[in-house]
Amino acid sequence: MPPTIRRLTLIGCLLLSSCGWLGPHPTMRGNKVDADLLKELTPGVSSKADVTAVIGSPTARATFDDNTWLYISEVTQPRIGRTLGELDQNVVVLNFDQGGVLQTVQKLDKADSLPVSVVARTTPSPGTEASFMQQLLGNIGRFNPTGANTGGGVGGGAPGAPH
Repeated sequence: MPPTIRRLTLIGCLLLSSCGWLGPHPTMRGNKVDADLLKELTPGVSSKADVTAVIGSPTARATFDDNTWLYISEVTQPRIGRTLGELDQNVVVLNFDQGGVLQTVQKLDKADSLPVSVVARTTPSPGTEASFMQQLLGNIGRFNPTGANTGGGVGGGAPGAPH
């Protein structure tokens, strides 16, 4: 192999291997709670207003319990096909009593998450048994021109009878 081609091949390999710094950077999503700020909250003493003033509004509230606040954050990075890869995940769960006083603080991370499986079934609906062609061909001969009287209905009588 000539030296110029070998040099060009080497330069090409070096350029391709160093393109990692050109890729997308990790992105923080959600509401990450600072551990030092979280230490300022005292269970049994801090109120909902105190919590909001110190660490901000929650990312979400529990679906069936307005006294459970969730602060959810994750670090993601785009991967092949524009899908997001999750690098880190943190959830802080705050529980309040009926009076709005903080009761418990729970920290969860990616290791505490549970896998969720998607159910791959469909809900049947009426009328989907016949294909499009079956439905199209099944209606041939059922067309009644406007004004044709086939008996019964307004005017009644047999077909061809005087009205």
